[in-house]
This record gives sequence, C-alpha cells and structure tokens, in this order.
Amino acid sequence: MKTVRNKSIKMVKIFGVNYELKLLYKYIKNPKLNLKENEIEISLPSKYKKINNDSIIEILLEKMYEAIAKKELEVIMEKVRTTLKFAPEDYKILKLDKRLGKCIANKLVINPEIVKYRKEIIEYVIFYEFCCLKIRKSSKKFYEIIKQYMPNYENYEYELIGIQY
Repeated sequence: MKTVRNKSIKMVKIFGVNYELKLLYKYIKNPKLNLKENEIEISLPSKYKKINNDSIIEILLEKMYEAIAKKELEVIMEKVRTTLKFAPEDYKILKLDKRLGKCIANKLVINPEIVKYRKEIIEYVIFYEFCCLKIRKSSKKFYEIIKQYMPNYENYEYELIGIQY
C-alpha cells in the first residue's frame, strides 16, 4: 500500500482544525474517505494511479463537508433559534459560490463548506443570517442585536474578511 500526497491539496480544515490529506491506492472498486484523528485518508482504486485525481478528491471532500454539515448544523441552528426566539421557515445545505450563507424569502441557504471554520464562526454566520430575516442588514438595530448576543462579533467578522455571508 503506497501513500501518495496530492499535489494541490495537502491540508483540509474541519471546524478550524487542519487535517493532513493522505492518498492511498488500493485494490478496491470505489473511492473511500476515512476521517482519522489528524488526517483524512482517501483510498482510490489502483487503476486511478496514473490519472489526475484532483476532481475525484474534490468531490469526496465536498460530500464529506455536506455530511458533516447535515449532522452538525441542526444543533447550531437550534441554539440560535432558542436564543433569538424565531427561526426561518426552512433551511437547506447547498454549495454556494463564494458565500457561506444567505437568506432567500424567509429561508436560509448554508454552504456545506462552512464546516471548515471554527464552531464559533459557524454560530456567528448562522446568527447573522437569522438576523437578516427580521432586520435590515445595515441598520443600527441589526448590529445592536448582534452585539447583544455576540459581544465579540467583530472578531468573527475580522476572521471572515473577504468571505461573503
């Protein structure tokens, strides 16, 4: 069993923690992903050894992020619901281009790649999107509510510079 590091992807983040990507070629039919303590092990069929596997690895990582998001976001959504005492009609997890979340007609759309960030950052983005449902974004009241429940929100905004939510 030979370990090969992918040239374009070396580290992957989950909840703000770096995981080393380890690529293995095995006599298997389908690609597999295994999350271990400090690494993500991707096993690919031996026949894939001579081709560029970047797109396969990207798909596997996207599926991993989506699975983690489906499992973990409901807990965070419930925490924000009970704090604010309101909720969107619904939410869905959907890959967004250059955004972590957005409101569309009383519904939230959350990018599964949000799970790359620390849980505090995820909570902030969810909280922010909930507030967008009720209050106009740029208003003074909007930031007063955010500061009331998340006094350190400016630190989170600083970490998210250049990322839309």
